[in-house]
Amino acid sequence: MKPYVLKEVQRLPISLPEAWRFFSDPRNLPRITPPSLGLEVTSDLPGKMYPGMVITYRVRPIPGVRVGWVTEITHVLEPSLFVDEQRFGPYRFWHHQHHFREIEGGVEMEDIVHYALPLGTIGRVFGGPLVRRRLAEIFAFRRRFLVREFGPEVHG
Repeated sequence: MKPYVLKEVQRLPISLPEAWRFFSDPRNLPRITPPSLGLEVTSDLPGKMYPGMVITYRVRPIPGVRVGWVTEITHVLEPSLFVDEQRFGPYRFWHHQHHFREIEGGVEMEDIVHYALPLGTIGRVFGGPLVRRRLAEIFAFRRRFLVREFGPEVHG
């Protein structure tokens, strides 16, 4: 199994502490997720994440198909990094790193996602392009939301 890798970078005109407050609050996850994904959090969410925290939700990765998803926050290095990993859900493997660093005029956020699809070769051949496109849509939605919420991107 060779996982796919997705990297996204966004620079916002906010401070590192402000970025950390927003992204380390798991209650903001539905806000940065496209409505088309039908994200429904099914666990109680505290105002701040911590290592070992488990989040359960249901999502609609494909129209008409609803699945459960369980993730665990495995690492938290405030204010620069947190990692979520799928424990149960639509992927064979999911490891999502969220990096934050101060830059001139704001903060740079980098997402690094390693993921693998179920069903081996069939999943890669038939699902690979669909999942890549879906993930691109999710991150594009998040980018637009964050620009509306915090202001235009900082160019560096």
